[in-house]
Amino acid sequence: MNYTAFWLFLVIVAATLVITFIAAKKTNTTNEFYTAGGGLTGWQNGLAIAGDYMSAASFLGIAGMIALTGFDGFFYSIGFLVAYLVVLYLVAEPLRNLGKYTMADVITSRFKNKNIRSVVALNSITISIFYMIAQLVGAGALIKLLLGLDYTTSVLIVGVLMTIYVVFGGMMATSWVQIIKAVLLLAGTFLISIMVFAKFDFSITNMFQHMKEATPLGEAFLNPGNKFKDGLDNLSLNLGLVLGTAGLPHILIRFFTVKDARTARKSVVNATWIIGIFYIMTIFLGFGAAAFVGTDVIEEANNAGNMAAPLLAKALGGDFLFAFISAVAFATILAVVAGLVLSAASAFAHDFYSHIIRKGEASEREQMNAAKWASVGVSIISIILALFAQELNVAFLVGLAFAVAASANLPVILFTVLWRRFNTTGAIASMLVGLFSSLILVAISPNVWSPEAGKAILVGNPLISLTNPGIISIPLGFLAAYLGTILSKSKDEDNYDEVLVKSQLGK
Repeated sequence: MNYTAFWLFLVIVAATLVITFIAAKKTNTTNEFYTAGGGLTGWQNGLAIAGDYMSAASFLGIAGMIALTGFDGFFYSIGFLVAYLVVLYLVAEPLRNLGKYTMADVITSRFKNKNIRSVVALNSITISIFYMIAQLVGAGALIKLLLGLDYTTSVLIVGVLMTIYVVFGGMMATSWVQIIKAVLLLAGTFLISIMVFAKFDFSITNMFQHMKEATPLGEAFLNPGNKFKDGLDNLSLNLGLVLGTAGLPHILIRFFTVKDARTARKSVVNATWIIGIFYIMTIFLGFGAAAFVGTDVIEEANNAGNMAAPLLAKALGGDFLFAFISAVAFATILAVVAGLVLSAASAFAHDFYSHIIRKGEASEREQMNAAKWASVGVSIISIILALFAQELNVAFLVGLAFAVAASANLPVILFTVLWRRFNTTGAIASMLVGLFSSLILVAISPNVWSPEAGKAILVGNPLISLTNPGIISIPLGFLAAYLGTILSKSKDEDNYDEVLVKSQLGK
């Protein structure tokens, strides 16, 4: 066991529990639980959004994928960053102006239909769980490497902690954990990047020249095609990454934590700068791990490469830097999973329990209790699923979550605001087709099936070659919205003009 890492882990856990304790005293209403009372500033929310986004996939997964596959790993960095342009220009302001606590509030501001709210809640919970599995896989690998605990125990530790944050501290605790974690992660990543760059005499040319000979891939390390040999699969991945952020529930609910649309827009701008700087530094993490750790050592620690960044820290700065970076990675995972649990719990308690089961008559106390119990339930489901995904790269798992979000949520968000003829049938058809087409395509893909034991969850031949469903499922989501609308005879209350004005100008 690395005792330095162990004590740093304890410090991180203690600090976040103190934040949760303080936040719990200020979390007495559903508004405070779901949105921290809408009191975050643009900079605070921008840092929290960046903290949500700079997850285990970004820090552990992308670094490992660049180290093992070279150029192809950087596709994730590009896709994640470009995605925020879609959020900034198409989603942030309408969402803040139309919603209150969840994405379902936005859609039902136009369509007063309980079935729509149910489907939106289903989508939010499913996507959140998909995303959470990736974080728990990263946590399990990290704690196993550092503390010598088995994978199952590691996942259980994180699961218990994330549940405590949400149940007791709500959005206030989650936001401040995200903010502190974002600052720590940026500082740690910057330190390693400078150390890597120094090894190459602060010369980009030297760095790229060295990488041509540093890995078994040789010159191919700097070229595309090492992992994504199918151009269609590569396009599918990037389509999901670019469009998926605008449909991620744990990102969308962050726009309800600020007072108005102008602050929401500032939040996205601030987050984009922070995230952009971070993703540039993932190049140094990946290149450094490949050059100074080696692919054999990376794969020995974790077949998917998830431990590349901590191992690089150890190679450059010894046990203390290794322990610090690992503790920061742990904080990263804790913060992100807390946000994911909160988004899923909000969808269940606010949308399903309060509006469907109780028909809008649930008291504040009942809603709070429902949200807390939902947090426990979501955590248990995610932990169980994560135990079967131990060997999968966390960046890859998040890529799948993005594809589901882009297919199931983005079409209905855009059409609700932009298409006058759009109706209830089109909205439900879009969400269900987007969700189930994504899940079915993943279930019959090489992610789940492989002829070689240990390469996927099940042994067998996949029915399709695509590892990411986005190129099929995203168009299907939009097509279902269109066909469901034009073929339907349903007549909705026509308040499109009111929704359009409110989405742009506010309430």
